[in-house]
Amino acid sequence: MTEYDLSMTVASYLDRHMVFPLLEFLSRLEVYDETDINKCRLELLKGSNMVDYNIDILELVYPDREVPAEINDRRSEVIQEWNELNLETKPIFAILHDEEVKKQIQVSRDSKQLVDFLVERFNFKVEMMDTLYRLAKFNYEVGNYGRAAECLYLHKVLVPTNDKNYLNSLWGKFSSEILMQHWEAAVEDMNRLKEYIDNHPFSSDAQALTQRCWLIHWSLFVFFNAPKGYELLIDMFLYQPNYLNTIQTMCPHILRYLATAVVMSRQNRPNALKDLVKVIQQESYSYRDPITEFIECLYVNFDFDGAQHKLEACEAVLANDFFTVSCPADFIENARLMTFETFCRIHQVISINMLAQKLNMDPKEAERWIVNLIRQAHLDAKIDSAQGHVIMGQQAVSPYQQLIEKTKHISFRAQTLTDTIRKKLSAKNQEHGGWAGDM
Repeated sequence: MTEYDLSMTVASYLDRHMVFPLLEFLSRLEVYDETDINKCRLELLKGSNMVDYNIDILELVYPDREVPAEINDRRSEVIQEWNELNLETKPIFAILHDEEVKKQIQVSRDSKQLVDFLVERFNFKVEMMDTLYRLAKFNYEVGNYGRAAECLYLHKVLVPTNDKNYLNSLWGKFSSEILMQHWEAAVEDMNRLKEYIDNHPFSSDAQALTQRCWLIHWSLFVFFNAPKGYELLIDMFLYQPNYLNTIQTMCPHILRYLATAVVMSRQNRPNALKDLVKVIQQESYSYRDPITEFIECLYVNFDFDGAQHKLEACEAVLANDFFTVSCPADFIENARLMTFETFCRIHQVISINMLAQKLNMDPKEAERWIVNLIRQAHLDAKIDSAQGHVIMGQQAVSPYQQLIEKTKHISFRAQTLTDTIRKKLSAKNQEHGGWAGDM
């Protein structure tokens, strides 16, 4: 399945720490040579502070060689820097962990109000904020993501949005929560980053496009793990023009994940399928894989034989992709439903044997599946077992149901707009003004 592997393509948009889970996944798949994967790990570890991990991988790849002296020297330097930073930040945490300060952090309306309080009451120095950021970044670089997230949260509440490290701090906090698999916190950080990127001017359009491209790739970790992640993905990638434009311009391979989310959410977001088909048609020259080709066969060409063959490949592609590895069973079930519904819209009388072939199912299994589907979905259809046929009635959609489907995503978009307006109004009291920028 290396032909359809997007691991290295996606990795080029990630921070090095976020690539290690992808390599671990590929190692378990045994698709690539393990030595090659370990050499890739070593490339990522060059110049990093994860010295012990670097030594472990070196011993695996080159068991007969001694660990280079410069790496042992680097280990001593990291330990020394660790001790110095902890000593330097000790008085900062003495202040920030004070109970009165904790309460003030909760009630402060902006960073300036909080810093003024700390300076006046606790002899806090403004330069301490940069020291706190350095400690956070150091913890992140050695793989201590929990400590990094804690420091970055405190840094965020202390600095204004125009601080030189503010955007980098948002990226670092987001990455830390992803690596700890704290999906609820990661969703909040993702939304905070998105708000900043969408509402703060960058020096060029290209820089804004790059920021959105990073966010699209980093957010895949969230969308394929958080509750309602598929619907969040659809709303961001398909219905927000800036992000859809970024996908079409810089990373059309993201269509795999958008298509997967739409198929998985077909019952909740039926109209998304029509919009997805348009995008897939537009971008078919720049990106194709079995998932996008299955949708194209089914909804553009009405090629049911082609859709059948693509569906077989879809299962393998999804099972060998880091983000979609848990999707194949549900995807195949939804894809079969889509095939059945499309076939039924074209034909009134359908051979069960022929339908079983289109669905990659045994005829008896297909008949049971169709009977259950008719019962559960209350379809106007009946089975003629003697003739081996499914006979379809007219499937009229009420105007009420059509209205519900057309307005389903309005509530989410209205809530997003309300939150943006509220945050903009709140930001008026602050000075107007990054982590990923350092990578």
